[in-house]
Parts: sequence; C-alpha cells; structure tokens
Amino acid sequence: MMITKLSRNFRALSAGAALSLLMLTAPAAFAETPKDTLVEGLAIDDIISMDPGEAFEFSTAEMTTNTYSLLVRLDLNDTTKVKGDLAESWSVSDDGLTYTFKLKPGLKFASGNPVTAEDVAWSFERAVKLDKSPAFILTQFGLTGDNVTEKAKAADENTFVFTVDKAYAPSFVLNCLTATVASVVDKKLVMDHIKPMTPSAEYKHDNDFGNEWLKTGYAGSGAYKLREWRANEVVVLERNDNYYGDKPKLNRVIYRYMKESAAQRLALEAGDIDIARNLEPGDLDAVSKNADLAVASAPKSTIYYVSLNLKNENLKKPEVQQAFKYLVDYDAISSTLIKGIGEIHQTFLPKGQLGALDEIPFKLDVAKAKELLAKAGLADGFSVTMDVRNTQPVTGIAESMQQTLAQAGVKLEIIPGDGKQTLTKYRARTHDMYIGNWGSDYFDPNSNADTFTANPDNSDAGTNKTLAWRNTFETPELDKQTKAALLERDGAKRAAMYQDIQKKYLENSPFIFIFQQIEVAGYRKNLKDFKLGPSFDTNFVGPIAKE
Repeated sequence: MMITKLSRNFRALSAGAALSLLMLTAPAAFAETPKDTLVEGLAIDDIISMDPGEAFEFSTAEMTTNTYSLLVRLDLNDTTKVKGDLAESWSVSDDGLTYTFKLKPGLKFASGNPVTAEDVAWSFERAVKLDKSPAFILTQFGLTGDNVTEKAKAADENTFVFTVDKAYAPSFVLNCLTATVASVVDKKLVMDHIKPMTPSAEYKHDNDFGNEWLKTGYAGSGAYKLREWRANEVVVLERNDNYYGDKPKLNRVIYRYMKESAAQRLALEAGDIDIARNLEPGDLDAVSKNADLAVASAPKSTIYYVSLNLKNENLKKPEVQQAFKYLVDYDAISSTLIKGIGEIHQTFLPKGQLGALDEIPFKLDVAKAKELLAKAGLADGFSVTMDVRNTQPVTGIAESMQQTLAQAGVKLEIIPGDGKQTLTKYRARTHDMYIGNWGSDYFDPNSNADTFTANPDNSDAGTNKTLAWRNTFETPELDKQTKAALLERDGAKRAAMYQDIQKKYLENSPFIFIFQQIEVAGYRKNLKDFKLGPSFDTNFVGPIAKE
C-alpha cells in the first residue's frame, strides 16, 4: 500500500521533489540539494505511526509538531512558559478547575475545512477513547471514555472548555497541552476515513476514530502537511498554503533514513543532504572543521542515568548507593564519551524545566566511596552486574564505571544486549544495575518527578511501573511532596518545591544521574535560521531558508 501510494504521488511532485526522492536510493553524486527543498539525514526507524493520538516516538514527535497545531506551545524564549498556537487567549476559573480557550479567527486545516472548537473537543475525545500510549497525558486530569465529551467540549464555534478533576498548577495543565497527543485533527476529514469496529471488553467503541487511516494519513493544520511516509526509508513534508502562521520558507522537507553517523557526515560533505542529525563526537568534530559546514546544538530534556535495583541486598544499603555516586569519573566521561553531545547533569530535572537544580555535588572520589562501603559492612567490596545496551555512549560509560568501581573493590560484570533485551529485564525488575535514559513525556517537571518518586505498589504485580518501581525504590515522603507541587499555583513556589525534592533525592536514592543530552546537527552553511529546540517536538523546519 505504501509503495503504491508513493508511485501515485511521485508523478505529482515537482522536478525538485522528484530529484530529492531519487536521492533516497542513488549513490552520493549530487553537488547540492534543490533550492526549494530541505533534505535531512535522520534515523527515523523508530516511527511506527503518524497518528498524533498514537505516536509516542522521538522522530514522530518532530514530524507531528511540524504538521499539526496545538492550542498552546512552549515559548522557546522562556521554556517555563507557553504561548498561544490555535488559541488566541485562555483563562482559568477561580476554583482552578475550568480552562477556557478562545481560538484565533479564520483558521483552516490543510484540507480547507475550518478549524473549530468542535475539532479541538473531538481530538481530545479520540485520543482518550483510543487510549494509546500517550493518552495518559490527558487522562491524568480525570478524563475517561465515559466523561470526556463533558470534560472537553465546545461552548461555541470558537470556544473550547476543558474541565480538570483537581485544582492543578496551571503551568502543569498548559505544559501537558503542548504534548503532541493534544494535536488538533480535522474531524470532518478523519470521519470520512473511520473503520467500523465491534465493541469488546478491551475496546468499547464501534469505530476506530480513523486510527488505521491516520497511521499513514494526514489531517492537520500545521506549517507543513505530510505527503509521504515509507517506513525506514523516507518522510516527505510539503508546505501547507492554508497555514495561519508565518509561511514556511521552503516548499518541502525530506527526511532520508540514515542511521550511521559516518554515512550522514559523508552525505553532508558531498551536498547530498542539507542537515546531518545523528552525528557522533568524531564526525561532529570533522564537520566543525569543514569551512562549508556548521554545527548546531541544543540541550534536550533527556537524562542518562544508572539505576540500582534494591532487590539486591547490597545495593539496598543507602551507603552503597551514595558510594556509587562517587565512583563515576564524570570529568573523563565529559571530555571523551559525551564531548559535544552531552553535559554532566546530576539531578532528574533537565535544565530548561521549571525548578531544575543546576548543581554538581558528586565527583570521582574513591577514598570517600571506600569509607561509605566500609560503613555498609562491605569494605572488601562485592560483585554486581549491569545490563547495557550495545550502543554508545552507554557502553563506554559502563566500561568506565567498571574500572572506577574496581578501585573500590567492587567487581562489575557488564551484560550486553540490544534495546529489547535490556529493557525487558529492566521492566521485569530482574536486573542488578541498568544504564539508560529518560526523556520527559511533556515539558513539565512533573513528568520526571513523578516517575522517579511514585511507587504506590512496590510488589511485582504493581501496575504503576514508574522508574522508582522498576528499581523497587519507595520514597513516600518525596512522592507526597511531588503530588503537592502539582497543586501549587504560584510558579516560584512550585519551582522551589521541586528544587527541594531534588536535593533530598541526591542524598537518598538509587539513581546516579550522569548527563543531559545535547542534540547536535551538522548543516551546510547556505541554510538560514536552522535551530534545534529544547525537545524533539520543538525542532521546527518552517523558518529554515536557503541562500
């Protein structure tokens, strides 16, 4: 189906677009990409669906943010705030339960259909009733399939009313509405493509809300519209002439599937692509020395960490947890393994989010670690395992820790595996130690604070499988403080609460936070206004132009 559709659409593309699509399979031979087209090399193999009510992957987030609109978006000038997208204004009731959004006048979808409050309400309804992976971002406000039509509804053509179950901090509610699951879809267009369903105990509805069609289809109002997606090959975006904001500078954007850093660098140097998005430190360094190329970077809300499973009696001891934080050679990791692609960061809130604590209290200190291990009754050390995905920089960090732990008498066995193998053990709580990363589900401190502190049922049968649960860590007092921060409506006070939580977490937790990711990209110097955002759904291509 995908191949047939591409063949049908190929004839309709301009000569420039056709040339770009030929580049997908042709060897590197072009001097430059078409003037009206941006070509990016990107590892897009994580895309499984283009439906904003279902998609929950990094690459899809970038596609969605450039093709769909939201009520509000992050303010990139101050990421602790939001600004209107479809919404011209909004207000919060005195009791903190009702959010009323007024839409900008004259809005249109790419189809030409008007954007109305009914489309907003139906978009919320379909996301909640589909109940795919990202639905929890909306359902955490008390929305269910039974009440969503009352809790998220159109008061009139241009007024959308959203009622939540508690008087949350407005910043929390609004930040959640910047997530791609809150994208507004064209109800009329999607309804033309719904598939009948037989209700069951697992799925109570008589249609699929257009999910099957939207996996590869498009029904948005963003700066670009989705023209084509072929899994592990290409994504093609085309300018949406009905877009209400600043019109995109280029006619189309093509994402070529390129996974290897070296291949991206060579294609960039040859002029076959305009932007290389997955560069490792060595290739990044080569790009930075090329007079025809430039480098862009931006901190992302992704934190890399090592966690200790408290099912292990040795790792359960607080002194051991603290000792391990002093057995990481942060300086060496910074200067080699994550050079240019990360910066040392030792708390669970990434820089840029409300209340993030920018303190680096730990450094390699073997003597202090030995002292702590002796207090734990483990002066002679012990043996432990770490599950590690076969990818950099995590493999290198694990090997570095293997060496530094050995200096304190701790023998670390590294168990390598692919992502599926390591994650399966981690999610089943059968690991000793695990090294991985966590990206915020939405740009609000609760996203990380909750997963690192909440663990209401620490049994293996627990259903709230947060990162705290995965490591059998219970911290009820900090969990209580995290939930209280959700209800603090004063922004400054809320930020202070999260800072206090992080300080206490540094002193007592089985998590060793290593670094915050810096997304990097190499690009050709004829590009203008190319920037990377603070999250994967803030990498906007609309402002980019070519000289």
